[in-house]
Amino acid sequence: MKFIHLSDLHLGKRVNEFSMLEEQSAILEQILGIIDMESPDGILIAGDIYDKSVPPAEAVMLFDDFLAKLSERNLQVFIISGNHDSPERIAFGSRIMDARGIHLSPVYNGEIQPFSMTDAYGAVNVYMLPFIKPAHVRRYFENKEIVTYTDAVKTAIEAMHVDPSERNILITHQFVTGASRRDSEEKSVGGTDNVDADVFNIFDYVALGHIHSAQKCSSEKIRYCGTPLKYSFSEMNDLKSLTVAEIGEPGTLPLIRTVPLTPLYDMGEIRGLFSELTDPSYYTDHPKKNHYLHIVLTDETDIPEAVSRLRLIYPNLMNLDYDNTRTRMNAEISDLEKAENLSIFELFSLFYEEQNGAGMSEEQSAYMQKLIETIEEKII
Repeated sequence: MKFIHLSDLHLGKRVNEFSMLEEQSAILEQILGIIDMESPDGILIAGDIYDKSVPPAEAVMLFDDFLAKLSERNLQVFIISGNHDSPERIAFGSRIMDARGIHLSPVYNGEIQPFSMTDAYGAVNVYMLPFIKPAHVRRYFENKEIVTYTDAVKTAIEAMHVDPSERNILITHQFVTGASRRDSEEKSVGGTDNVDADVFNIFDYVALGHIHSAQKCSSEKIRYCGTPLKYSFSEMNDLKSLTVAEIGEPGTLPLIRTVPLTPLYDMGEIRGLFSELTDPSYYTDHPKKNHYLHIVLTDETDIPEAVSRLRLIYPNLMNLDYDNTRTRMNAEISDLEKAENLSIFELFSLFYEEQNGAGMSEEQSAYMQKLIETIEEKII
């Protein structure tokens, strides 16, 4: 049985104040073309459909159009909510859409029922586990000790009562220990949002979302497909793709392939003197001229109105930096800039270590993680 694995569409996203809607519309059309060529039995969309819990109307319309076109192809489509989504909004209309083969994960309530499909080898059961935190699971299993994200996911899976004699697929949206992250991904409050891969051993394929680069996690059967588009310059050298997973006989590993995706405009970086970059002999046939660009000027003095002048030539200029004697002397990142990239847990850990001359114990770390989770739940 063949499945196409997608995730992290982040519809409605803006990158450096550039709207990605045109790019996203084009890549969804490209994905539909690949679906027509591959003729899969199902589509697995592993969360972060939207970039915000309250997405702009244009993003909702774009996803609505994508779902309508998928439903015309008589496929089984499975969609879960991610950490950027509103679970309630993703679940809206799910009971009506089930009849058209569009299956939307409900808000997590402690119980997950699989959707069963059948091929020559028997049943394939698809379980949909939306993004969860320990606090989400703890309220339904008060007698269990649920402190970490691993505890939460393990408890949720145990409650599924998965039949190991059949083939089983899980769609979920979590950070699995050891996965390689990118700058465009959001860290979970608490700083210890990782889930041990061992909790997924009972499944024949785990379709993961959350991490923006395609990769396996400890096993070929536990995989991130990555985003279909590049959403930060840390992804500049990534090759974006969708993942095709073919589930064969029981007890065998799935066959995995990736199919490349080509954006309207790629991401890139160019550097040099302002005079060089604005010379027609340099830019006229430059292959990156229309890329989403990070430009690094090597001039020793700042160029007046450099961004607006460069955008006349490079219309998709996103970032401008200088690399010269002054900037190299000031290369050390300020404490404030560091703080912006740290989670609340990491900030508290650094504060604790500075005040006490030693880091927190495991027990103290677990207590702080649980406390931060509780506070976050009350704020949200």
